[in-house]
Amino acid sequence: MLENLSQLVLMIVPLIFAVTIHEVAHGYVAYRLGDPTAKMAGRLTLNPIKHLDPVGSLLLPLILKLSGSPFIFGYAKPVPVNFNNIRNYRTGTIYVASAGVVTNLIFAILSGIAFQTLLRFGNIWPGSLVETILVPIATMLNYSVLINLILAIFNLVPVPPLDGSRIVAMLLPPHLSMQYAQIERYGMLIIIVLLMTGAIGKIISFFVMPLYNFLIGF
Repeated sequence: MLENLSQLVLMIVPLIFAVTIHEVAHGYVAYRLGDPTAKMAGRLTLNPIKHLDPVGSLLLPLILKLSGSPFIFGYAKPVPVNFNNIRNYRTGTIYVASAGVVTNLIFAILSGIAFQTLLRFGNIWPGSLVETILVPIATMLNYSVLINLILAIFNLVPVPPLDGSRIVAMLLPPHLSMQYAQIERYGMLIIIVLLMTGAIGKIISFFVMPLYNFLIGF
């Protein structure tokens, strides 16, 4: 239990940062494309308190970690965006929806580079105080790679309210796009049903994990 708790502490920091930058990216790109909603709501900040959801950012990862789940996931409060204010609605919406995914992928790469650098640096002084200090940092960077990749890939699943659903909606012909967008109002209900029926596990097995394994190898 103590080992799980210590690992949880090292996991929570990169998890909170990952979900924070994901939401800030949505709001920032929307702001640059003409929608000030997120800025006016005070959500264009890296202060995690503004973005955290008690259930999605803390309770859910805690339960998954302590239960021994091989899959750790979390989420933040969605940043408010008024897509009617976005310039060039269809392409602008794709940019906003993709922003969180792209940002998580970038930070996964940066964390991976930093992780590999620390491993090589720590090997210079094996068993020293330097190595002792670097191990927790390396562990957090390792979690940062895993969490950012999972967050990016999972959000590409075209199920409302995930980012992938909004991207798909904009790629469909206008009449199909409007019908598909109507599903979003039932987004959380769909996610709950997928969790209760175990269908979410199939999505993870057939879509998330293959892409994750490819990227983690890269």
